[in-house]
Amino acid sequence: MKGTTGLQLLIRITTAGVAAASIGASCILLSSPSTENEGGLLLAASVVCSVLLILEYIFFGSSTQRYIAKSASQLNQTEKESLLNFPEPAVIIDSNRNIVWYNRLFGRTVYSEEEAYGLNIEDIFKIDMEKIYSKDGDTVCHGDKFYTVRAIHTEHSEDMSMLCFTDKTELVELDYEMRRSRQSIIIISIDNYEEMISNIRESEKAHILVGIERLIENFIDGTTGISRKAGNDRFYVILEERYLQPIIEKRFEILEKARKIAIGERRNLTISIGVGHEAANLAESEKYAKQALDMCLGRGGDQAAVRTENGYEFYGGISKGMSKNTRVRSRMIANALTEMINASERVLIMGHSYGDLDSVGSATGLCDAIKSMGKEAYVAVDPEKNLAKQLIKYIEDNSIKSYYISPRDALAKLDEETLLIITDTHNPEILDSKELFSKADHIAVIDHHRLMVKAIENSELFYHEPSASSASEMVAELLEYFPDNVKISSQTAEALLSGIMLDTKNFVMNTGVRTFEAAAYLRKLGADMIAVKKLFANSLDTYRNKADIITSSEIYRKCAIACADRSCDNIRVAASKAADEMLEITGVNASFVLYELNGKTNISARSLGSYNVQVIMEQLGGGGHHEMAACQLESDIAGAKKQLTAAIDDYIRNN
Repeated sequence: MKGTTGLQLLIRITTAGVAAASIGASCILLSSPSTENEGGLLLAASVVCSVLLILEYIFFGSSTQRYIAKSASQLNQTEKESLLNFPEPAVIIDSNRNIVWYNRLFGRTVYSEEEAYGLNIEDIFKIDMEKIYSKDGDTVCHGDKFYTVRAIHTEHSEDMSMLCFTDKTELVELDYEMRRSRQSIIIISIDNYEEMISNIRESEKAHILVGIERLIENFIDGTTGISRKAGNDRFYVILEERYLQPIIEKRFEILEKARKIAIGERRNLTISIGVGHEAANLAESEKYAKQALDMCLGRGGDQAAVRTENGYEFYGGISKGMSKNTRVRSRMIANALTEMINASERVLIMGHSYGDLDSVGSATGLCDAIKSMGKEAYVAVDPEKNLAKQLIKYIEDNSIKSYYISPRDALAKLDEETLLIITDTHNPEILDSKELFSKADHIAVIDHHRLMVKAIENSELFYHEPSASSASEMVAELLEYFPDNVKISSQTAEALLSGIMLDTKNFVMNTGVRTFEAAAYLRKLGADMIAVKKLFANSLDTYRNKADIITSSEIYRKCAIACADRSCDNIRVAASKAADEMLEITGVNASFVLYELNGKTNISARSLGSYNVQVIMEQLGGGGHHEMAACQLESDIAGAKKQLTAAIDDYIRNN
C-alpha cells in the first residue's frame, strides 16, 4: 500500500504539470490569429486535465488520508503491544524513581507479588542508580534470580527512564560453580622431622608415621581432594575451593589435632601448612603454597599460611619453635659469608634502629672477626639513638681498633665493592639507616626474629634461624667455622655474650642446647661474666621509671598491661625492663607496656611462652619473637590500649 500511495502522488504531480503547461501554451497560441483554432483546442484539453485532477483528489484523496490515519493508529498500537510483550522485563520510572509502567514479563517473572505501579524501584531492588546508566549496567539479585539492569532516558523527556532486566542467573551460577571447583595446592610439612624421630625407638617411629598418615587422611575425608606423600615429612594435597573454605573458616583444626600426637614423653607433633589460594592455575598455586610454607617455617612452624596474590593470612602459631641441634647450615653459611667478605674491599655492619645489646653486640663480634681477616670493617650505629651506649664505650675504651661510625660516615665509605651485613632484623623499615641499605649493592642478613611478610628480599645471603635465641648466638656459631686465623678479643666475646643474655633474660627464656654451647665458646674466648653484668647497669632514674610503670599495671585476661604516664630519655629501657619483671606476677602469661615517644605510642610485649606475643603484635602492625615483640601505633595511649585489648581478645578467641 505504501507503493500505491507514492504512485498516486506521482500521477497528481504529472497531471498538474501537464495542465499548467497546456494552459500556458494555449494562451500563446490564442494570441496569434493563425493559431487561434489550435490554441482553443489546447485550452479545452487543459481544462479537461484540470477537471480530472480535481475529481481524482475528491474521490481518491480522502481515502488516502484515511489509509494513512489508519496505518498510524495501527503502528501506535503495535508499538504498545511490542513494549508490553518485550522479550525482556522492562519498567519505566519517573524522576522520583517510582514505577509508572512495566511490561507483562516484568510482572510475571521479576515482581509478581503485587502491582508495582507507584512503588519506588529502590524499595524493590538493591540497585546502584548511577551505575545502571553505564554501558555495563548493574547486577541485582531478586528472589533466586540475577539480572543485569541497564537504563536509558526516554526520547521526549529525561524525567522518564526505561529499565531493562537481562536474566543472567545461569551465567552467575556457572561462575559460582567454577569458583567453588577451583583447585588449590596445600603442602603439609612435619616440623623438625629428622630431629624429632632421631632418639626414639623404631616401633615408636612406625606408630608416629601411622598417626601422621591417618591425620592427613582425616583432613581430606568427606571431600573430593587427593593427597600424595612427597617424603617422610611432606605431603601434597589438592583440594577444591568448596572444601577448602570451611577449613580456613575453622582456622585449620588439623593443627590442634597434630599437637595431640605425642612424641616421646615431653614433645608433641607440630606441622606447618602452606596454601596456594586463588591462583590462576595449579602451577601458580604450587608456587604460592611453597612460599607460604617457607613463611610458616621462618615463623617457627606450628601454623598455617594462606598465600594469595594480595598477601598472606596466618593461622595458629601458638607453640614455641623447636630448636635445631644440627650445625650443618651454620657451617655452610659461615663458608658462604667468608667468601663474600674476601670478595669485598670493605664491610659495613648495621643493626636495627635504637640498637640494643644484641644488635650492636652481634655487629661488634662480626666487625672484630672481619678486621682480623685483614679487611676494613665498621659498625654503622647512631651514636645517640641506641640502647647500647655502655657497650660502645666499653669496647672503645678497651680496644685500639676503631669499630663504630655514624650512618652518615658509613654512606661516605659505601661503594660497589662494599658488603653490607644486617644483623638482628630482616625488616627494612626499622634499620638504623634506610639510605645506607637502599644504596648498598651487596647485602647479607643475619637474624633470629620470626619471619615477617615485609622482609628484605634483595640480599645475596639470608641467614634466618627463628629457633636461635639471639643474633649474637648466631654470630658466635658462625665464628666457630671461620678460618683458624680469625680471632676476636675477650671484650668482643663479652659483647656477644651480653646480646645472648639480653634476649634470653639471663638464660631463662628461649634457650636451647646451642645457646649454652655458644655461651661456652665465648667463655673459652675470655668473656668475663662480671664485665657482662656491668653492661646491664642502669641509672637510678631508670629504676624509678620502671617502678612507676609496674605500679600502674592492671591484669586483663591473664595479661599485665601498664601505661607510662610520662616520657623520659630512658623510657625504652625502663619499659623493656618493666615488661620483663611484670612476667613475675602470679597468673600472668604475657605483659605489655605502653609509652609515648615522638608522638607515637610504642608497645613492648613479653611472654613466658604460653602466649605468642608476636602474633598479637602483628595484628597491630608490629612483630618480633614468640616471647618478645613490639609495635608502634599512630595513636595516643588510650586509643592504643583499646586496640591492644581487642588484639588480645582476638588472639584468645582464635587460639
